[in-house]
Amino acid sequence: MTFVAKPKVHHPKLPVNELGLTRRDYEGSVSTLCAGCGHDSVSAAIVQACAELSLPPHRFAKVSGIGCSSKTPSYFLNKSHGFNSVHGRMPSVMTGSNLANRDLIGVGVSGDGDSASIGFGQFAHIVRRRINMLYLVDNNGTYGLTKGQFSATNDKGSTSKKGIPNLYEPIDLVSSALQIGASFVARSFSGDKKQLVPLIKAALSHKGMAFIDVISPCVAFNNHSGSTKSYEFVRDHIHNVMDADLIMAHDEVTADYAEGSREDVTMPDGSTLQLYKVDADYDPHDRVGALNYVQRMQEKGEVVTGLLYVDPDAVECHDIMDTVSQPLNELTEADLCPGSDTLDALNQRYR
Repeated sequence: MTFVAKPKVHHPKLPVNELGLTRRDYEGSVSTLCAGCGHDSVSAAIVQACAELSLPPHRFAKVSGIGCSSKTPSYFLNKSHGFNSVHGRMPSVMTGSNLANRDLIGVGVSGDGDSASIGFGQFAHIVRRRINMLYLVDNNGTYGLTKGQFSATNDKGSTSKKGIPNLYEPIDLVSSALQIGASFVARSFSGDKKQLVPLIKAALSHKGMAFIDVISPCVAFNNHSGSTKSYEFVRDHIHNVMDADLIMAHDEVTADYAEGSREDVTMPDGSTLQLYKVDADYDPHDRVGALNYVQRMQEKGEVVTGLLYVDPDAVECHDIMDTVSQPLNELTEADLCPGSDTLDALNQRYR
């Protein structure tokens, strides 16, 4: 395995934020994702948002599950607290982190396979519990690590590179988040930096559950046809030392279009992504209206982007549970275990 390290030196005149940090101080390791992957653009947007907000990197808790998207926390905020959990279980770890230390800024990065399939139940419950965090999904409609199977967010009727159609209705995570109780809901496109960075900044500043669904195209899809460790290779002793795909480098796919307008974006594989940016007079405080709007646009085959809903009077998990203001990991044993008399008094309330 080849490890590529970033140079430790940088231009001495890089701009600094209020903390005296440059954007480089918010970066992570070199990405190992495919050249042109939309996930890298999302990581860059997180880096820019955190630098512009002058947030201390060590105050972040970043958690992910399994998948291409779940590798990305390595590529931003290298001086933060990080935990790469198992498939679909990022919400459980993030819930524990938030309950233990409410002073940390929670960022959960997931994918459409991680959140809409094996982790769909966990996604639903962390939203309804209103954990104070940014829940960000890199949504490419496919399982990139396992070479291109449809994920649960893939649109019905769309085809794989081999022409096989998807037969099932998609799960729309934005609609689910709106219905279950997220107090900040947005959708964006990894190539629309002008929109994505402000949305991330707003989500990080929001008190409560903030959810952003980012359409993040996979440039590789299911290119792999086999493995050198397959049964076929071992049985046949073929001469090839390694079967590998050649993933051609692509320019970053970007989009810049006005509010209330539609943009057709051509992807590297020749497909077209239809985007629609919400109108300037759109009301983001109407949860039911937002859900209806998203559904109507989906029927037209268009992906709505922008801030879809925000609750100006949002509450989060600690407000609901009425926990102490001090982080639980800082409490003493006497605070956490007040004794049998206190326990008896609590139990008496349920008799």
